[in-house]
Amino acid sequence: MLIVFTGNGKGKTTAAIGQAIRALGAGKRIFMIQFIKSHKFPSGEDDILTTFGPRFHFEKGGLGFVGIMGDTLPFADHKEAAAKALAKATEAARSGAYDLFVLDEINVALDLKLLDLADALAFLDAAPAGSDVFFTGRHAHSEIMARADLITNCEDVWHPFRTRANVQARRGIEY
Repeated sequence: MLIVFTGNGKGKTTAAIGQAIRALGAGKRIFMIQFIKSHKFPSGEDDILTTFGPRFHFEKGGLGFVGIMGDTLPFADHKEAAAKALAKATEAARSGAYDLFVLDEINVALDLKLLDLADALAFLDAAPAGSDVFFTGRHAHSEIMARADLITNCEDVWHPFRTRANVQARRGIEY
């Protein structure tokens, strides 16, 4: 089953992690890789997801924000990191060692043209029969949406960043 969490609101990664933990509790094996997100910007999930043992593989494959928030890396570097992350996910899918795959922020990587859509579709074709795949991130591609079995659109109804001056992102909530 392909499940897509997209939209401009908060909660896409959190929802995918929640589903992965539920699957882990049911005895499933999880492979999760984050596109865009990097070790330069630690988040609350980084430490906890590595404590679940060998049935929950978690890694960051990105180099950080692309073209914003002070990013000075060449676009080609971001593109190479995204390609490596997808190659790792594809290798994991072909291994047959995992039941659930979370490709966090892959929708953003596709939207920014860090990845080719054909490569993302090839990953879906490589996923073992009976496995579940989560694609998260804003701006999900229409072809990904067309292949999805379930789509959740996280809507941004209200956020203090828009309405209050000097509101900072908080560790454990925004990251």
